[in-house]
Amino acid sequence: MRKLETSRRIIILFLSLVNLAVQVTGFALCWFWYYKPILNEITNKEKGIIFWIKGDLTLIAVYLVILFLLSRTYGGTRIGSLKAWEVFFSQLISTVIANIMGYAVLCLMATELIRAQEMLLLTGAQILWIGIWTLLSQGIYSMLFPPRDLLLVNGNRSAGEILRKFASRPDKYRICKTMDIAEGIPAICAEVEKRYDGMVLWDIPTAERNTLLKYCYGRSIRVYIMPKISDVLVKGTEEMHIFDTPIYLIREYALTVEQRAAKRAIDLICSVLLLILSLPFMILVALAVKLYDGGPVLYRQTRCTIGGKQFRILKFRSMRVDAEKDGVARLASQKDDRITPVGRFIRACRLDELPQLWNIFKGEMSFIGPRPERPEIIAEYEKEMPEFSFRMKVKAGLAGYAQVYGKYNTTPYDKLKLDLTYIENYSVWLDLKLMLLTLKILFKPDATEGVEGGQTTAMKEEKKGNDKDESNGRKGNKARGGKRS
Repeated sequence: MRKLETSRRIIILFLSLVNLAVQVTGFALCWFWYYKPILNEITNKEKGIIFWIKGDLTLIAVYLVILFLLSRTYGGTRIGSLKAWEVFFSQLISTVIANIMGYAVLCLMATELIRAQEMLLLTGAQILWIGIWTLLSQGIYSMLFPPRDLLLVNGNRSAGEILRKFASRPDKYRICKTMDIAEGIPAICAEVEKRYDGMVLWDIPTAERNTLLKYCYGRSIRVYIMPKISDVLVKGTEEMHIFDTPIYLIREYALTVEQRAAKRAIDLICSVLLLILSLPFMILVALAVKLYDGGPVLYRQTRCTIGGKQFRILKFRSMRVDAEKDGVARLASQKDDRITPVGRFIRACRLDELPQLWNIFKGEMSFIGPRPERPEIIAEYEKEMPEFSFRMKVKAGLAGYAQVYGKYNTTPYDKLKLDLTYIENYSVWLDLKLMLLTLKILFKPDATEGVEGGQTTAMKEEKKGNDKDESNGRKGNKARGGKRS
């Protein structure tokens, strides 16, 4: 298994380097054949400067680094881990941004706007190559590394949800058998030794989980664990070496004063710039909303931010004026007839969120953080999941970890774990990374997928069961997002 994993990593690295080399070669040819002669002519006339080989190599190296970092950030090198279209889309975004930045650098070097046709042709050729490379890479990966055969072990919580998730990636995983923890540790250990490539531990009591984890670790058996909230908190701890034994520190506050100051500075600078840049788009959206039905342009709603503090969030109205005439707060469902045609478009493009730049400027929100919920919906969640309030240890955000790695209809329990992962692992770099990744999810349709019809929250129905490890024995299905009537 260790040799197989080493081979897998080497092949992925090789395929990624081939893609990077081809794209950088394309940029280098574009530079040498077209842009270098132009810049030499311009700069030689004005300043007597001519680009020599060191300048050529520096420019190409800068482009290489930018493209590499963007590809890593957006997941363009995650062959086999992501679906083929996700790898293609990640590489596409990385290439387009790298080329925009490259063109901007060329214009700065020339001190004027230069022709962009060649850069557009380069981008088109690179996109064509990315498509070919993605198909070849995914084909090679699938041929060399078939799906892993896995044994799933579950507890009181229904395995249906996790089985559906694994079933969405038949190219990577194959759940061959499901066993209940009640069948006993010896039977499970004997089963996993037969023919499986790994084990999935799905919502089982901590004591049994630890026993199985140590058993598999000792025999080099791969284990996939769905973490509990306590696991997420421990993951973000600070390791201390005061005594002759490791100590993990979980701080009583989420962000340090330095982190809060840096986060606020980023929010202020970016909100001012984006308010200016997005003003023409906001005017067009406002006109479209007003002309469609004559109703108000903006939709104001009470939401909760850090410490449960309430504020009025601003959005462009995407639903009918009487969308909640019954006074009941509910999330948008799939094919929700309350959403207007204009609203459906601006929701798909995320244009309805633009007024929240003003909330960020005022300090009520941040660019990155847990999405703010309504007080009444929070109250519903907290009846079965008191830990949901942990999300409000930091300021609410325009986008966050749960939006980048989850969906609109992700269950509250999973959304909470994602948000806590962000809170417990916060850094300025993480904020910047999530801001870049937010650009990617703007074009992902499943990121705005509504809840099922009839639901007022994102809770989904599951088999009932008790979770002995969390929330003092309350119903496990509700704590993890079970639909309430």
